Amino acid sequence: MTEQSGRVALVTGASRGIGFAVAEALVARGDRVVITGRDGKALEEAVEQLGGPGHALGVAGKSHDPAHREAAVGLAMEHFGRIDALVNNVGTNPVFGSMVDLDLDAARKILDINVVSTLGWVQLVHRAWLGEHGGAVVNVSSVSALGPAPGIGMYGASKAALVQLTQQLAYELAPAVRVNAVAPAVVKTRFAEALFAGHEEETAAAYPLKRLGVPEDVGGAVAFLLSDQASWITGQTLVLDGGLTLGGGLG
Repeated sequence: MTEQSGRVALVTGASRGIGFAVAEALVARGDRVVITGRDGKALEEAVEQLGGPGHALGVAGKSHDPAHREAAVGLAMEHFGRIDALVNNVGTNPVFGSMVDLDLDAARKILDINVVSTLGWVQLVHRAWLGEHGGAVVNVSSVSALGPAPGIGMYGASKAALVQLTQQLAYELAPAVRVNAVAPAVVKTRFAEALFAGHEEETAAAYPLKRLGVPEDVGGAVAFLLSDQASWITGQTLVLDGGLTLGGGLG
């Protein structure tokens, strides 16, 4: 393991996929992490892969549950004494189809988890550490925020709201806290599997780089945005799409 940097990050939705890749990139450079997820067993396995309690801690729960957010922030402060960075990676998309037929309860759930809980995490971490000591936040948005997203319109709307939230928070929390976002296209994770399973080669053909993303593509970009090398970057959304949007559309 790399010598500890002294910095601590809280990464939501990090038992696997993009969140785990972010946590892995941060631990590799010496940061310690608190990761969250819904599956306690998966979190335990992830913590072990990240080097154990000296490098990582896990807190199981639902991101849109205020008590879970308070428990995760409290654990980070109790064990590590600080939270220098927050990565809001949790997201959901339980429906597929047209917006006009969308169940409104599903719409509320998407917004609650993808947008409202993100603001809740920022508020808590800001009060616990960032407000007084400074630091950085990265929100995981999506290329679906950039234009019409066939079949996943409400998810795209929520991720567009996340881009706006990123800009608003960056303006309000400067100069002490930087807030940025990343907007990945299709990344090969369990969450996105329905978008490429059984037709990956065909899907990747639409990308100028001729491949889909992997979690490490996003992990490295997030680690950069949280680093000192990005100290003059705030309020931005970094598109990670293998060139997909160069063609002018998402679908």
